Amino acid sequence: MVFVKGPGLYTDIGKKARDLLYKDYQGDQKFTLTTYTANGVAITSSGTKKGDLFLADVNTQLKNKNITTDVKVDTHSNVYTTITVDEPAPGVKAIFSFIAPDQKSGKVELQYLHEYAGISTSLGLTAKPIVNFSGVAGSNNATFGTDVSFDTASGNFVKYNAGISYTTTDLIASLMLNDKGETITASYFHTVSPLTNTAVGAELTHSFTTNENTLTIGTQHALDPLTSLKARVNNFGKASALMQHEWRPKSLVTISGEVDTRAIEKSAKIGLAVALKP
Repeated sequence: MVFVKGPGLYTDIGKKARDLLYKDYQGDQKFTLTTYTANGVAITSSGTKKGDLFLADVNTQLKNKNITTDVKVDTHSNVYTTITVDEPAPGVKAIFSFIAPDQKSGKVELQYLHEYAGISTSLGLTAKPIVNFSGVAGSNNATFGTDVSFDTASGNFVKYNAGISYTTTDLIASLMLNDKGETITASYFHTVSPLTNTAVGAELTHSFTTNENTLTIGTQHALDPLTSLKARVNNFGKASALMQHEWRPKSLVTISGEVDTRAIEKSAKIGLAVALKP
């Protein structure tokens, strides 16, 4: 696929800060193994232990020219199928997905990336589908966009969000209005040192219905090219940290923990994730 520099998609607004503050943190135990067959099919098996519950799934991925087919089977015998077509036309990506045996789960999505715009629209494959549209406009430095969903069965908008983002060489700031205008979220991501991947970030969310504020701040730092550290804390006293080590190419071990500083007598939540690739 030809990558187009531009504002990206609506989901990219605030993504850097969200990834810093939330990505790879978990309190469960997860193991993932990826293998490849002789004809290039990738098979990924994963298992997750959540308390006394164990969840597993197997995903196969086949790439043929510009078409990628993913098929995943989970513990409950649901079959998730996603077919992605890259560049059927310049800047366009088409995605078709459905879940068996759910006959109402079919969905088709079209994405279009342009130097000054990014558009994504999806349509449920039912008699009265939910239609989603999101779009952003701007440049590499400043973007604004919206994300709306309309239920043709009820004739109501089930989602309408809006966001803006400002980017410089070392700073990304964004402001988003979510939940039909009921919450507003401001986020900030600042690169301190590109050489050590050191960055700081913050996210502040205000709910207009409950008048409650949630503030989360965090940081990341690479000890060496193969080992990285992250930490975060929020205004409710929850403090988390993780260490991720690439012990062989594309194979990661991640250890994370969370403590409630306002109830220190409670045991800490410990998470472990192991991802193996040949």
